[in-house]
Amino acid sequence: MSAQPVKLAVFASGAGSNARRLIEYFGTAAHPQGDRGIVVALVVSNKPEAGVLHIAADNQVPTLIIEKEAFFRGDAYVPALKAAGIDYIILAGFLWKVPSLLIQAYPQKMVNIHPALLPAYGGKGMYGNFVHEAVIAAKENKSGITIHFVDEQYDHGASIFQATCPVLPNDTPATLAQRIHELEHANYAPVIEQLLRKK
Repeated sequence: MSAQPVKLAVFASGAGSNARRLIEYFGTAAHPQGDRGIVVALVVSNKPEAGVLHIAADNQVPTLIIEKEAFFRGDAYVPALKAAGIDYIILAGFLWKVPSLLIQAYPQKMVNIHPALLPAYGGKGMYGNFVHEAVIAAKENKSGITIHFVDEQYDHGASIFQATCPVLPNDTPATLAQRIHELEHANYAPVIEQLLRKK
């Protein structure tokens, strides 16, 4: 690790529970956590009303609201991210497909978490409860999380880490989601830290 902290941008579209966990674990530029040498420097969202923005405000993390036209047909906010000194992009419930321009600007430096054991139950439209509904409908006896690099296809980049949990006979999408969230919150930040320490 260099003297300068590694700066993460967390992309999220919703309530931001994973973003909150990342901020608690790594800290922020204003309030680093321990001597990890990694901080959450920016929260990026495509929804001006997203709960994650309140979490960012509560923790004095700068935010960036992105707009569809500029993201997909403009500069993909690469200059803004570079200006903020962002080293890695962490997707935490971000529901837009990432444009090639941004992937090329952060090769092997963009990570996503998916609420299933990829390659099963991934792809376009497979997020949140849609994933859990499909897993239960297929009568699977286990599910879990996959942390993976991001490439040009949905949920396709190389896998970094997986963790499993049982699917119980009486599970609903909500009860399964709760178990998956526990796995996400327990594993995402430590896996990111481990990944960055290998660099």
